[in-house]
Amino acid sequence: MEEFIKMTRYGLVCLLLGAMAWGQEANPTSTPAAQKPNPTTTGAPATQAPGGSPAGMSGQPETSKVPPDAPVLTINGVCDNPPTDNAAASDCKTVITREQFEKLVNAVQPMMPPRARRQFAARYADALVRAQKAHQLGLDQGPQFELHMQLMRVQVLAQTFNQSMQEKASQISDKDIGDYYNNNLADYVEVDLQRIFVPFTQQLPTPKTKLTEAEEQTRSKASEATMKSEANKLHTRAVAGESFSKLQAEAFLVAGIKSKSPTTSMGKTRRNGLPPSQVSVMELKTGAISAVLSDQSGYFIYKVGKQDTMPLDDVKEEIRGTLRNKRIQDEMQAIQKSATPTLDEAYFGPEGPGGMMPRPGAPPAPRATPPGPK
Repeated sequence: MEEFIKMTRYGLVCLLLGAMAWGQEANPTSTPAAQKPNPTTTGAPATQAPGGSPAGMSGQPETSKVPPDAPVLTINGVCDNPPTDNAAASDCKTVITREQFEKLVNAVQPMMPPRARRQFAARYADALVRAQKAHQLGLDQGPQFELHMQLMRVQVLAQTFNQSMQEKASQISDKDIGDYYNNNLADYVEVDLQRIFVPFTQQLPTPKTKLTEAEEQTRSKASEATMKSEANKLHTRAVAGESFSKLQAEAFLVAGIKSKSPTTSMGKTRRNGLPPSQVSVMELKTGAISAVLSDQSGYFIYKVGKQDTMPLDDVKEEIRGTLRNKRIQDEMQAIQKSATPTLDEAYFGPEGPGGMMPRPGAPPAPRATPPGPK
């Protein structure tokens, strides 16, 4: 029964709280009233409410006033060995202390907000009641149940490994951060940029008569040639010192765009704030005008202003996240290379256009470093 209750916890997480992250497996949470809480568990900091909010905030419970060994969830009628005597049925209950409940919450989602904790407690209690009924009916026996337990154990172990891997990847020293900063100084240079955008084609009025396909192509090529020529003319004028705002307005006028032209000032911009095809701008000196750069949307002309290197303290947390993500990616690649599954296409069929599904238990892909201001 105890093992059944333990695994029910993970079923609860999976079925009722699918949006919450899986976490490290905790000790059994079905605790008879006479059983003492595990002294090695630790509750949330006494100065904070669940979810990391300061205690005493409006609408938030002050958990610091609840002792760690105080019962916070009592489920009458559920215990490991339900009595057969109705007179003794009142003694059958499961008591979960604050310390035990917070350990369970931390295993599921450490930053779970107070409202979600209350909902989780209610659903967890309901699941324990159902688990006991299933046990009494003998539903925790047989090959089908064992198969479910086996699959759940694999998933729990995979998720536990992921948490361990992520915790290890987060152990980043100040020296690691400093070394990365010094080796990648170019990534932390900020440049005041101005930019002229010239659309790739003109927005032409609808012709009065339907054009043939050949006429459409001729018209389109003429439009593209006009805008390419305009971009080169604007570049010559920019080098001569004309206002970028004036040149930008003229670019939209020639393009036939009636909306207001965009501002030319990009503010302080870093390398990661530019498309790869335009990163070369960051190599120019202050006051320089770039060549005409292009992509599928149009042409770009940049003017380089003041350049500064961001201090280490301003990017320390960004670097910490970058290093953490890289370590996770490296570890996941090493794991995938260590064991390669082979699927029988005669049985499974060929791989679909979406590629292979993520491996069970694989953590979400790390977020890319957000681009700088544009």
